[in-house]
Amino acid sequence: MRDAQIQGITRRKAIFTTRRDSTARPAPDLVDRNFGATGPDHLWLSDITYVPTAVGPIYLAVVLDAWSRKVIGWCIENHLRTELVLSALNMALEQRRPNTVIHHSDQGCQYTSIAFGKRCLEEGVRPSMGSVGDCYDNAMCESFFATLECELIDQVNFDSHATARREIFSFIEGWYNPHRRHSSLGYLSPVNFERRYSPVCHTVSDNLSTKAG
Repeated sequence: MRDAQIQGITRRKAIFTTRRDSTARPAPDLVDRNFGATGPDHLWLSDITYVPTAVGPIYLAVVLDAWSRKVIGWCIENHLRTELVLSALNMALEQRRPNTVIHHSDQGCQYTSIAFGKRCLEEGVRPSMGSVGDCYDNAMCESFFATLECELIDQVNFDSHATARREIFSFIEGWYNPHRRHSSLGYLSPVNFERRYSPVCHTVSDNLSTKAG
C-alpha cells in the first residue's frame, strides 16, 4: 500500500445515538445473534447512525431485511425523536407488507417508546431487542453503517442537510440496494438476490415504486 501510495480510511470517532429509557420495558431478544433468515420478511434489523454536516448533524434510521441485506426502510431527520424510527418502519411496511416479521433493534428509547410498540402491535410486527451496549447483538446493521461510513460519509464533506440527504438517498437507492455485491449473497446485490430467489417479493417492491412515481 505504501508503494502504491494507498492509505486506509481512518474511522471517525464514535457518536452514541442510543439513549436507553430506564423506565421502559424492553422486548425480549428473539434473535440471539442468529441473523440467518431463510426467506424475505422473516427478520428485519433496525438502527440509527449519526451523519455530520457543516451546519450540524442529521440522523439516519434504517430497516434491513436480514435475508437479502436490502435497505427496505429508511428516514433522515435532524432529531432523535421516535418519529425517526417510526418513519423508517412505516416505509418498510409499505414496501413489503409482511404477514408477520421480527423487528430487531437495540434498547434505544425510540424503540421502547409506547408509540413504536403500538405501531408494531397494529401491524403484527414482533419487536426484539439486543442487550445494552453490545454491537454484536445487531451486527448486520452495524455492518451496513460501517459500509456507509467508509464508502460515503468519510469521503464527503456535506455542506448542508439537503446535500447529505441527497447523497445518502443516492447511496442507498442508487448504489447499495441495486448494485453493491455481497459475498454472503453469492456476490449479488440485494436487489438482484431478491430477483433471483424471490420474484414475488421483488414484484411487490416494483409495483409500489411505480405507484410512488
